[in-house]
Amino acid sequence: MRLKLIAFILLILFQLPVIAQNSTDVLHEGSAIEAGFSEKRLQLIDQLIQEYVNKGYIPGGVFLIARNNQIVFNKAFGFRTTDKKTPYRKDDIFRICSMTKAITTVAIMQLFEQGKLGIDDAVQDYIPAFKKTQVLDTFNEKDSTYTTVPVKSPLTLRQLLTHTSGIAYGDFYPGRIQAVYAKKHMLGVGLSHSSWNTEEFINRLAEVPLAFQPGDHFMYGLNMDVLGRVIEVVSGEKLSEYFQKHIFEPLGMKDTYFYLPKEKQARLVPIYGYDVNNQFEIVKNDGLAANTDYPKNTDIGHYAGGGGLSSTAMDYAIFIQSLLNNGEYNGKQILGRKTIEMMTSDQMFSLNKVGKGISQRPGETFCLGFSLITDQGKGIGPKSPGTYEWGGYFNTKFFIDPHENLIFVGMTQVAGTRHGEFWDRLTAIIYGAIDI
Repeated sequence: MRLKLIAFILLILFQLPVIAQNSTDVLHEGSAIEAGFSEKRLQLIDQLIQEYVNKGYIPGGVFLIARNNQIVFNKAFGFRTTDKKTPYRKDDIFRICSMTKAITTVAIMQLFEQGKLGIDDAVQDYIPAFKKTQVLDTFNEKDSTYTTVPVKSPLTLRQLLTHTSGIAYGDFYPGRIQAVYAKKHMLGVGLSHSSWNTEEFINRLAEVPLAFQPGDHFMYGLNMDVLGRVIEVVSGEKLSEYFQKHIFEPLGMKDTYFYLPKEKQARLVPIYGYDVNNQFEIVKNDGLAANTDYPKNTDIGHYAGGGGLSSTAMDYAIFIQSLLNNGEYNGKQILGRKTIEMMTSDQMFSLNKVGKGISQRPGETFCLGFSLITDQGKGIGPKSPGTYEWGGYFNTKFFIDPHENLIFVGMTQVAGTRHGEFWDRLTAIIYGAIDI
């Protein structure tokens, strides 16, 4: 009996290092107090979200907060149907759109730290179609004809990562840019396509003239979609396969896809829009997506590295927690610490000085693939300098605050939301609840 007891104690002792590692490395339910939050003030989050649901400002969604790897808030609110019979669930799947860009960025940085590409390499080295890229010069508003001039220097991977390449989202820029993109059939292509695979999509995009000379200023565009194709060329794998093998599987992300398996399609939430009376209605098409059910489409090999993924709040939280953990999660390293330092450093210092960066406000800048708050932005809001973040077209958000060891994921699903202030108010409550 004594030998069995000793053996049992030894077994527990051997397991302790593993338990300790997991408790600090893996997201787990935790106490708000242990994570340094005031429970009372954290409850204001419930009140705010429910108020916005009751007023019809948001339909609801799923929201997750974690600090020191402890999940202190993970709740679903509201209803995913207009008849208010089907509530949102924590495992619901949302179209994350431009939150895909963070994952594409990490994939590029993986290849960079493996020596397979250089951040300042020319895009044409990987995609020959960009050897013929021109820059838009004159434009005739009467018939949408235009002229072009040669690029002064080939566009680079860094310019794609910072949206300074001259590639635009034609849908977002009315006028001559939108007209040129329309002539090239490049509107509404940022999420999926009915017939093009990724290679054809990007080769066609290379024929569209750049909006300006590469590196001149920031303009949000289809840059990450090009990087998705670069990943395919360099790795020899389809973008979906690369993500699955090198990011999703190592991290244990089980619900993130370009195209959902049939057994998971019922968990995809609908997209809300507004009717003529400013009331919510479920929409079946939108400016960026001719069919909002694109995650249920047949996989024809089109993977939009800038916006095509769908995911859950928990899956995405695992991904951004791995970045906060210096690239490691559950014992699996997807990116090196120094690579993350490079990725999250200000890339727009020179452009910001001349007013050509992402923002006119000092302290709001862009790193590789994310927006970034620097020391100058300390007074803009409660987020710490060093916080990096982004969002998605259908009203999803995330941020990573290394100083506070804090992550946030918010998933709603609204086309053209009219209450963007919701995120600022929610953020104020989160930071106001931090005690230590």
